[in-house]
Amino acid sequence: MYHHLLIPTDGSALATTAVKQGLDFAKAVGAEVTVIPVHEPFHILTHETEMVTDTYSAFKEHSKKHAKSILEKVETLAEARKIKCELLDLEADYPYEAIINTAKKKKCDLIAMASHGHGGVKDMILGSETQKVEAHSTIPVLVYR
Repeated sequence: MYHHLLIPTDGSALATTAVKQGLDFAKAVGAEVTVIPVHEPFHILTHETEMVTDTYSAFKEHSKKHAKSILEKVETLAEARKIKCELLDLEADYPYEAIINTAKKKKCDLIAMASHGHGGVKDMILGSETQKVEAHSTIPVLVYR
């Protein structure tokens, strides 16, 4: 049925639950897995307060550490389930586009993701990345609540 799942995550509690469930699903159907966190690049003008006080190099270092932390947790979860998965760290102005483009590039036939993540007030104003993926993807999207 499904051969390759893409699981985007931001490291939030709900996203981690979605990663676990996505990995379990992949194991059950014998699918390959690619997992990605997507972080935004440094911007001078932003709604992210951390970017305003950080320098470019400090922001980049923080982003890399955060992504590494997320991917290490995912790697541990995958190893516990004896699932081999590809781990990628992506940077994009529009995370939903990076998710969809990666799914196409990797020939994924399902995107499995949490219903929402860290977005908070930003998501209420701009719409969640999950909603944007659902609206723009031609690849099926499995949403975990």
